[in-house]
Amino acid sequence: MVSRTTDDYEAMVYAGCAAVCEPAFWAGFDRSGVEGFRDYFCQLTDYEPKRAAKFGLPHFCWLCINPKESEDTVLAEEVIAIIPEFLDRPTVLGIGEIGLNKNTRNELRILERHIDLAARNGQLVLVHTPHLEDKFKGTRLILDALKADGRIAPGRVIIDHCEEHTIGMVLDAGYWAGITLYPESKTTPARAVDMYEVYGLQNIWLNSACDWGRSDPLSIPKTALEMRRRGHSEATIDQLVYQNPVRFMSQSPRFTLGA
Repeated sequence: MVSRTTDDYEAMVYAGCAAVCEPAFWAGFDRSGVEGFRDYFCQLTDYEPKRAAKFGLPHFCWLCINPKESEDTVLAEEVIAIIPEFLDRPTVLGIGEIGLNKNTRNELRILERHIDLAARNGQLVLVHTPHLEDKFKGTRLILDALKADGRIAPGRVIIDHCEEHTIGMVLDAGYWAGITLYPESKTTPARAVDMYEVYGLQNIWLNSACDWGRSDPLSIPKTALEMRRRGHSEATIDQLVYQNPVRFMSQSPRFTLGA
């Protein structure tokens, strides 16, 4: 939500959204040093929850250095070293979105460091898969890295940006599969419903992309409308768009929506 206006918060409330769960994100440019990340983590854990609260929305977050900036391993190691300072903040759910961008050795090294950080601190994990023609390869590398650390329980990891050719391998390995919704690129609401109709409800999470380019914080409500159009029951829609993410995030004692 650092890239969105307050009008977007208001629109989400009108559409029935119950909470915002924001991963650590690329700034639109590479930050020049670790103190930029310290300021960003303060924004995620202090300012943004207060801005969302003005509209009655609980705001939660995840912390990491995004894969886009992981090629600079010196900077990435410095950022990872300060993350524990923020892990006891009341709205932090875990480590994310970690993962791969171009499937390089340096990105993989920093992914492994993030996995270790999550394991040592008992954190949930949110993983980014690359938006590339080699998404399949990147997803396989990520699955291998997670499997290599025996401390990580698959049910506490969501692997995001799944598409038709990667969702099966993620679910088969026991992880949660995230489907990120965009209005015109990557996965649309219609494609997301197609994937649900093939793979079922279990361990699938839908999320609205909020990005510097064209994106739509209301993609989840629009996906619910697409499901209604196809004749899916209200109970099924509620399970996919609401109960599933609540079930995953409730593994963190900090995730609560109140009464």
